[in-house]
Amino acid sequence: MVRRMLHARYERAPLPPARPETPPPTSADPPPKARGASGAKQRDPFFDNAKYLTILLVGVGHAWDPLRADSRAAEALYYVVYTFHMPAFILISGYLSRSFTGKPGQLKRLVTGIAVPYLIFEILYTLFMRWADDPERDFSLQKPGFALWFLIALFVWRLTTPFWRTMRWPVPVALAIGVAASVTPDIGEDLNLMRLLQFLPFFVLGLQLRPEHFQLAKRRELRLVAVPVMALTLVFAYWAVPRMSKEWFLHDKAAAEMDVPSWAGAAMYLALFGCALVLTACFLSWVPRRHMWFTVLGGGTLYAYLLHIYPIKLSREFEWYDMDWVDHPLSRVAITLLAVVMMTVLCTTPVQRVFRFAMEPKMTWFFREDPVAKAKEREKEREQPPAGG
Repeated sequence: MVRRMLHARYERAPLPPARPETPPPTSADPPPKARGASGAKQRDPFFDNAKYLTILLVGVGHAWDPLRADSRAAEALYYVVYTFHMPAFILISGYLSRSFTGKPGQLKRLVTGIAVPYLIFEILYTLFMRWADDPERDFSLQKPGFALWFLIALFVWRLTTPFWRTMRWPVPVALAIGVAASVTPDIGEDLNLMRLLQFLPFFVLGLQLRPEHFQLAKRRELRLVAVPVMALTLVFAYWAVPRMSKEWFLHDKAAAEMDVPSWAGAAMYLALFGCALVLTACFLSWVPRRHMWFTVLGGGTLYAYLLHIYPIKLSREFEWYDMDWVDHPLSRVAITLLAVVMMTVLCTTPVQRVFRFAMEPKMTWFFREDPVAKAKEREKEREQPPAGG
């Protein structure tokens, strides 16, 4: 009898369908008024704003690279941007990967959203470079071209997320791996493993962060402190330009390859890690917390990251920077603005629609249909009230 009563109660008031892909609610969840009519949680504008601003810095940094040789100020700015722009982008990527547990739907998105785009754009990049530079260039999918290393790294980092989430001291372990990589010259170039390992601590740190940590970054006191910190960083970078190489900021070489002893390479790696965290905190303190005109562009940062490769490489291969007008200081400002406009356009919805077939292919023909997800979808359809009801 008790079983019948319980069964009847369940039929009268069914539980809402489970949503395994959604992380448990946190203090960063939007308040009830920020939820849509369906009750679905909306995106936090802070993170979309941060992603958009970091992708701007990626494009600007690549546009500045050829300007370094003729301008100490440009190289100082380059050093500052390269100290934190990828660490910030990777840290946010880690934070947004916290819910990854290796479930079928997540693995499917990992393949369609990262692995397949890498294969497509690596092949396209090879064909592009055959046309622009070397007709004999080999296909080598294990050696990513230009900025494509990030897709391989993100694939591996996200795939290992459950491992880092179960570890007692994940950040120290990841940092030890990064230090070990920085003093190991035999890692090789396959899959750009050196960068993957040296940038790993930022992703793992992002996995460990909580909403309250980002609340600290939003405090007014930090925004005020960030001004003198960034100013002093610029002054120090200007002093450091003739004294150090940009290779330190790329994290793609071991200490021996830069002709320094291992202890110096390890110390420099740890120092740059600390500097990156400080500048990332300063940067995040300036990120707007409310919805801005560019907030929606934060969802298209991967499009901009992959597509900006080609205009950047065109400018190098066809020596656009050798033109006379580039030597003027105002021309450098114009180049910076052009890079900002380019990255902004590449984040827009029309660009996403055109390239979605390559960036987010559905590939239903490749994957088996998940019977559990299909059953939940049918259950949800049955629970919806009839039209006009």
